[in-house]
Amino acid sequence: MIELDEAANRVKRAVPVGIVSPQEDADTIREQLAELAELLGNLNIASLPAELAKLRGGKCRFQIGDGRAEEIAASAREQEADLIVIDAELTPSQQRNWERLAGRPVISREEVILEIFAARAQTREAVLQVDLARAQYQLPRLTGAWTHLSRQRGGGATNRGQGEAQIETDRRLLKRRIQILTKELETVRKQRSTRRKARERRPVPQGAIVGYTNAGKSSLLNALSGADVLVKDQLFATLDPVARRLELPGHIELVLTDTVGFVRKLPHALVEAFRSTLEEAVLADFLLLVLDVSSPRLDAEWETTLGVLRELGAEEKKIQIVFNKMDKIDRTADAVKLARLHGLFPDAVYISTVTGEGLEDLKSVLPRLAAGDRRVIRLHLPPSRSDLAALAHAAGEVYEASYAPDGVLDMVVAVESKLVHKFSDYQQ
Repeated sequence: MIELDEAANRVKRAVPVGIVSPQEDADTIREQLAELAELLGNLNIASLPAELAKLRGGKCRFQIGDGRAEEIAASAREQEADLIVIDAELTPSQQRNWERLAGRPVISREEVILEIFAARAQTREAVLQVDLARAQYQLPRLTGAWTHLSRQRGGGATNRGQGEAQIETDRRLLKRRIQILTKELETVRKQRSTRRKARERRPVPQGAIVGYTNAGKSSLLNALSGADVLVKDQLFATLDPVARRLELPGHIELVLTDTVGFVRKLPHALVEAFRSTLEEAVLADFLLLVLDVSSPRLDAEWETTLGVLRELGAEEKKIQIVFNKMDKIDRTADAVKLARLHGLFPDAVYISTVTGEGLEDLKSVLPRLAAGDRRVIRLHLPPSRSDLAALAHAAGEVYEASYAPDGVLDMVVAVESKLVHKFSDYQQ
């Protein structure tokens, strides 16, 4: 696996290659190549003119025809590209075939995303998750890494070549590293689970901000909570979930969590490695799904986000669509686009975290989302109804509680709608 972050001094220019399958059209692939160029830009690698090629069926050395692969390799050499990036998954053998043909490193989109995550990881959990994903990706690609040594000495049935022995040694070391990383990550996840349980002892509603990377999720959390979460105009600026407590009208409290952004063709290894991070979306009571309304790839970003939520098992959650970056669109030129979105998502909220547009509308929706199937009621309980006081504490969330001199208990509590009738005689 090429270490793009360590090789930054020599990897300056790359040729992106899109592969068109029978199920896709060239325009869709060009959109994906534009996003790949943005991903490469986050590693300070400039994208040269992209190449398109048709997918070849069956067992193929390059995924595409030999002749087209030779043309792309020749073009990369002519442009003095340092790198070729295939916008598709490559098998280890296909990757080696490409590198032998091109005479330079050839990687997939998956490796690009892994390197960006590695560059962004800050906390212990994120570093462990990235290291695990990279090790799992590298393991099947060890074969052939030391073949230049295999002929340096003869080998019989009991005497393997030096290259083969080195591969086996590296494989054992890498498997051992995967075991260690998995164990360490499990420890960190248990610590996160303990913190989460402590947070859930009070049944405060939980919300998660999800969406495509760079859609403005962290900016939204800042705008709603006054937090100081890192905000940068780059992909995957933050990898670790950040939770902030909000106080809403009607004595409702809410914990809102910012999660890692999604991207098309997110490597499955990363979905698995980041499951403990992304499970904030699974465990939340509702989701704020943030989309960049100004993005030319809005439809694809919507589908990608839903796809990741499906993989996590969170697509059935209560979802509030939030279209951000209204400050970046032309209301007249984009009138048709906005009308279409209003028709498709009648309950969506349109905001700008830069200008503040729509934030009050979103804040007015949050109490309903947080309450879910609960109602906030004010009670006036006599001393004889200590059973109802106990029920309020056990099954609801108590926001206020005070005793009058005569022993009457005044409470403000959120309880499920099906329990409200039990308190009906004592509601104020």
